[in-house]
Amino acid sequence: MLKIQKIYRYPVKGLSPEPLAETVLTAGQGIDNDRRFAIAPGTTSANQNTGNWIAKSFFLTLARNPKLAQLKTRYDDTSNTLTILRRGKPVTKGRLTEPIGRTMLEDFFAAFMGGEARGRPKIFEAKPANSLTDQAQPLISLINLQSVSDIERITACQLDPLRFRGNIYFEGGDAWQESAWVDNVISINNVQLRIIAPIGRCVATHVNLQSSERDINILKALQSGFGHTNCGVFAEVVTGDTIAVGDSIVVA
Repeated sequence: MLKIQKIYRYPVKGLSPEPLAETVLTAGQGIDNDRRFAIAPGTTSANQNTGNWIAKSFFLTLARNPKLAQLKTRYDDTSNTLTILRRGKPVTKGRLTEPIGRTMLEDFFAAFMGGEARGRPKIFEAKPANSLTDQAQPLISLINLQSVSDIERITACQLDPLRFRGNIYFEGGDAWQESAWVDNVISINNVQLRIIAPIGRCVATHVNLQSSERDINILKALQSGFGHTNCGVFAEVVTGDTIAVGDSIVVA
């Protein structure tokens, strides 16, 4: 039996995840507040902050900026306040939806990122029902923990599943069975998800989230071990409702 083991959202693209006990999914949308915000380097024009989707190349990301893994964050839905911690201690906070709060956070990232900021960083925000994910279409990502275990076998290393920055982590099935779900519908209680495509991985997965160093070539391991560079699948929400940790996943 397949069961949800963890649910995560990433309020700010490239920064740390937040676990959720449950979440309400809406048809055609991603998880609420997932990648709602992103940090643009100084080389990205402020004119592009329209609330619409733009490519990840315009933002600071783990793929290019592994130093971001040194930071842990907490996001408060009620006040839209982001608190940033480094080495377990709060270093700054600010309201992401207010000019003063954004300025405080942008000042921090300018100092913390140094030359990698490529000028003064700017915080971008997606419009409601949009998100600043790697794909233009709002999707949910699912990661099979058995597949992660199989990658561990190939690399001979213990891997933090959060390297793959998924929304839903599930367990209880066979490794790589999710690859056969593409173009099919899965159900979680009253929720229906259409599996769109496998998730092709990038060098962000090479980053150790504890040390912030690139320590394992996940792409090379995937290619040599399995003949592809995928891990997980993307899904579109067809029918929305609440899902929670421990819920069963039914494959049509």
